[in-house]
Amino acid sequence: MHRTKGVTPWEDTESKLAAIRPVIGRVLDCTTGLGYTAILASRTAAEVVTIERDPNVLVVARENPWSRELFESPRIRQLVGDASEVLPTLPAASFDRVIHDPPTLALAGELYGLAFYRELFRVLRPGGKLFHYTGAPGSRHRGRDLPASVGERLREAGFVNVRSRPEALGVTSERPRGRTA
Repeated sequence: MHRTKGVTPWEDTESKLAAIRPVIGRVLDCTTGLGYTAILASRTAAEVVTIERDPNVLVVARENPWSRELFESPRIRQLVGDASEVLPTLPAASFDRVIHDPPTLALAGELYGLAFYRELFRVLRPGGKLFHYTGAPGSRHRGRDLPASVGERLREAGFVNVRSRPEALGVTSERPRGRTA
């Protein structure tokens, strides 16, 4: 999901990637969308694996001139399926960076759950970094703090150095070195 006020989609994506620099090695992009995250990550990473649940979204992306690299870059590998079902099929400790930019909690609650976070932990290499986009839903009207509750579940899943990243509207964390899944 991209912010729509005050920044372009590319600037928004840059802020997310800056939170987990350097973007190197193998990168997992949990939700492809229009592909901006996969495209920018592929410019410095060895490989980007991106997962999209809805094949129709990829049809739209194919028509978007700014998404062309998603289909042309040899560094990007696309998987189609529900991230909560695809993630368990991926090898353990196989990614250096994970970018998790899910739809809203109301649309994809399973992508905010402890079981999903444990899978993210499992596929991330020791010392690897995670960026989780949260936005700021409900913060103005209901006093809800989604980044804080996401951070709590990430810690419970085993992540360390969990930090709110308000400049990117998300949370970063790391898998500790030397810890197995």
